Order: sequence, then C-alpha cells, then structure tokens
Amino acid sequence: MGNILVCDDERSICEMLDIALRRDGHKVETVNSGEVAMRKLDGALYDVVVTDIKMPKTDGIEVLRHAHQVSPDSAVILITAVDDYEAAVQAVKAGGATDYIRKSPGLIDEIKLAINRALEKMTLSRQNFAFKRDAATRNSLDNIVGASPAMEKLKHTIRTVASTQSTVLIYGESGTGKELVARAVHVCSSRATEPFVSINCGAFPETLLESELFGYVKGAFTGANQNKRGLFEVATQGTIFLDEISEMSLTMQVKLLRVLQERCLRPVGGSAEIAIDVRVIAATNRDLDRQVAENTFREDLYYRLSVIPISVPPLRERREDIPLLVNHFLKKYAPAAGRSILRVNSDSLHALCGYDWPGNVRQLENTIERAVALETGEELRVELPVERSKARAAAAGVGGATTTSGSVLPDGVDMEKYVADIEKSLLLGALNQSNGVQTRAADVLKISYRSFRHLMKKYEL
Repeated sequence: MGNILVCDDERSICEMLDIALRRDGHKVETVNSGEVAMRKLDGALYDVVVTDIKMPKTDGIEVLRHAHQVSPDSAVILITAVDDYEAAVQAVKAGGATDYIRKSPGLIDEIKLAINRALEKMTLSRQNFAFKRDAATRNSLDNIVGASPAMEKLKHTIRTVASTQSTVLIYGESGTGKELVARAVHVCSSRATEPFVSINCGAFPETLLESELFGYVKGAFTGANQNKRGLFEVATQGTIFLDEISEMSLTMQVKLLRVLQERCLRPVGGSAEIAIDVRVIAATNRDLDRQVAENTFREDLYYRLSVIPISVPPLRERREDIPLLVNHFLKKYAPAAGRSILRVNSDSLHALCGYDWPGNVRQLENTIERAVALETGEELRVELPVERSKARAAAAGVGGATTTSGSVLPDGVDMEKYVADIEKSLLLGALNQSNGVQTRAADVLKISYRSFRHLMKKYEL
C-alpha cells in the first residue's frame, strides 16, 4: 500500500479517487490546485502523485517538475484530456512522468492499475538494490565461522529467532561479529528478499542521526534541497540494524521509542506521518542494565528492544575456533595479495590460540591480513599485536625509562615532552580499544568528550 497525493481542480474527481483508493488500503491526500500540491510535496514524502494536467495558474506539468526536483523517488501519474494528450506523452518520453491516463468512464480503474504498477516497480527497484548490495552476505550462516559449542548454540538461536518478527538485541564485545549475526537473522527470515539496512548510531551527531533514520523534507534545515527518505523507509518490509545503540542520545531514544511503539514516523520538518513495516535489530557492546541504572539509557526503550536478546561470545571463550578463522582469513587475503601461502607456521598458530584477542575476530582478521601482506614464503608467520603493551610501556616510562615518586632522572627530563608522549600514547590506545569511536575512547580514559577532543586537536591526532 502506498502514500498517494491526488491533485485535480475538479472536486468530484478528487472525492471519487479518495474513496476508491482508501478502499484499496492506500493513504490518500487530495488537493484542488497545483500550488497546494507543490507545498504538500515540500512538506511530506509520497510514493505516488496523481495530478491533472490542465489546471488554473499552476498546471500538472509544473507539479511534475517540482516533484521531480524535490522528491525524485516519487512516481507521477498524469491525468489527461484530449487537448493535452500530447503534453502527457512528451512528459512520459522525457522521463519525468511514470504514466498518463486519459479521462474516460474507466478513469478510476485505470488509475488503480497505474498506481499498482508504480508501487510494484518501486518495490522491485528496492529489492534489486538490496540484492546487489548484500550479494556478498547472502550465504546465511556460512559467514559465521566456527564449530565450537558456543558457536553451534549461537547458530541454533539465529535459526529459531529468524522465524519470528520480534525485535532482537545483540550483545557482544567490539569485533565479535554482531553485524554478521544480524545479517544472518535477516537472511534466514521471511524478510530475506527485502533490504537489510545498517547504521552505526555512534557515528552520527544527534541531529544528523535523526535525519538519517527518519528522513527529511525540503527546507527542514540548511542544505535540505529536496525530500529524502530515511533508512527506516528504505528498509520497508526488510530489516534495519541499529549498531552501537547505547551511543544514542536520550533525546533520540525518545524518538526511536515512539517509532517502535506506533510503527510510524515523521520526517524531519514534515507534517505527515508515514507507516512503516520494518524489523528492528539493535546491537551494543555496553552493559545496558548498568546504563539504565545510571539513567543514561531509557528503561522503556531497553525493554522494547530486548524482546529477544542474543549474546555473541568473545573469541577468548571459543579458542577452538581460532584455527578455523585463521584459515578462513588466509584463504580470503592471500589470493587478493598475490601470495602463494600454503600453510600457517605451527608456532604462530599455537601463539594465536593462546592470545586473548581483546579486539576479538576483527583484531584477528587484521592481524592475519597484515601477516599475509608481509609474508614472502609459503608458510605464514604471524606476530601477535603489541599495541597495548606499547601503550603500557609508554605509560610506565617513555623509551623504557622509569621514575619513582619524588625522583629525577640522572640526566634530567623534559617533563612537558614526557607527559605529552604519555598522553598521546593513551589517546591512541583508547582509540584502538574503542575501534575509533571517540565518545567511547573518552569513557575509557574517564574524561569528558570535550576534553578528549581538545587533546586530539592539541596533538593533531
């Protein structure tokens, strides 16, 4: 069903179409002039615009041009009379109009068919976009590498959860593969042929996140030169994945809660609400129970999201999967790098299995990719990550030099440089630990985000 705008200076036609289209389940608005239709297009998003060509002052061709400018995703169907038939044909040939219909006794039935054709075309276009974008991820559970009991339990949970339409909340440390789990739930579900749309809530400031999720209309803010559909609309009948949901501000949490409760949204600057049919999967690496207790995450939103919780185990709790993952990444990166690597050095594999992997699968993947790029022989040798040990060494004493309380190095020390080196090392270590998310890095260092930004600017990081 679609959101339809009907424009005709004959009120009887507007009334007939309003009744007929509402019976078919469409949401319909009718206006009697081109000027009003253009204002409506500026303030709301419509799937289909049905407009008469011949109208006083602003005609249907002007409405068509305006719709094409401010809402290019909207289909436009022209209603024509005999004397403006050529104008309608030219509009279709030029690519602006989707269809044209002559006024006749069968007008309503023909408009219904034209609207259905336009909506089907839009649906197919969205599906095609989704297929192209997600072609690499449509192997369902095959992308989740692991045969440990913990991973077999996770895969069983995914299959079970996928058959429902309930909201899912995925827990797991950074780098454990929460998005892979979300994609697997989507691909195993009845929504698999529809879009899977992913957004990192920590990567956008509050105002931009709202417009990304809910869309906006022309003039909603500086630079909004045309209507834009939000990701919730893009994901219609599919799945939207809200990664790092804990990074969302309390104001945005209220707005998201309303969307989840009402199953409708209002674009930024818009006046009309849009019904949505989307499955929501959220993910976090934070303790939401603790955040609820600290009043940094809304309790009502927490319960709305965690209908079905899924926990993704860290790599250190499934070490038996490390050899499988290493071989998987070796096969992935060796051909791309032009390397003929036949096997992994046994000592290296033993070391990899004994490492704790604070960055989990993502860190292991980066480590193997780096090792493959540097390897020149047929046997892969891997050096374990040393970022954290370097940071600790720098914190203890730059260049290996250490001081005790009240002592001074024999040759003196440049205290400003000494402190600056430590601060830079801690900043880089926190960024590495938080995968580049600055708000989380500030939390790691127990300083405000403003102070963190000041230090980043100070050291030009």
